[in-house]
Amino acid sequence: MTKVNCTESFIIELYQESKNIKHHVSKQRINTFVEELFQFLFLIDERTCLSKANIEARYEELRYDFISIVDDFLQNGPQKEQLTDYYDCILPTIYAQLKQDAQYFIDSDPAATSLREVQVTYPGFFAIMVYRIAHELWTREVPLLPRILTEYAHSKTGIDIHPGATIGVPFMIDHGTAIVIGETTVIGNHVKVYQGVTLGALSVSVDKAHTKRHPTIQDNVVIYSGATILGGETVIGHDSVIGGNVWLTHSIEPFTKVFHKSQIIVKDNEVYEEPINFVI
Repeated sequence: MTKVNCTESFIIELYQESKNIKHHVSKQRINTFVEELFQFLFLIDERTCLSKANIEARYEELRYDFISIVDDFLQNGPQKEQLTDYYDCILPTIYAQLKQDAQYFIDSDPAATSLREVQVTYPGFFAIMVYRIAHELWTREVPLLPRILTEYAHSKTGIDIHPGATIGVPFMIDHGTAIVIGETTVIGNHVKVYQGVTLGALSVSVDKAHTKRHPTIQDNVVIYSGATILGGETVIGHDSVIGGNVWLTHSIEPFTKVFHKSQIIVKDNEVYEEPINFVI
């Protein structure tokens, strides 16, 4: 096959595939909306904090962007008719939740000096904001868009929260890098999660796609860095503490502390033997 024929066949293949695409996707447009909404909510953009009239105007601009973006992912009339309600109902509720989340960071992290610092600089707070928006769209059965939103936060922060997860208020993610929270995870109120935590599934079989595959974390639980908690039947009882690097695949009672037991060996320079499995 010549180069011309090969190119023509490829173009035809792309054309045929394009006819099967149901939703128009501009990831850059969606990402820009997320950033601008974040700036609007926390008055980072100087354009929105000059006057009440400016804030109202910016609110309407973002509403138009939101409706336009979500509209690309909807097929039926009733959902499209609810678009304005989505924005006007979702945003105040999410903002109220995020204020509680930010205050929880202040109450929990001695390194946090102000709400402004939490809102502007903490990657965990940004990831929670995007999750809360995506989750509201997920519960309203908006296709694809919720995943695009949370994957943008994932790419920016290293925090992977599936929009289908259910997360209470307030919620705190400290540091955040490499956190994974699966689709059917249920997290209660006043929960703290540190970097490297995985709330995952025991099985990745496709036939379990519509079952409860991820753990339930009850209220007032702290999960320290590197902990892995797996399984849809695994329940972490309220007011428990899960230590760093713990691996759990079974439920624990409320008020339980679970720690990984380390072994400490004091090195003797004269008799110490190098481990034979040491590899760089």
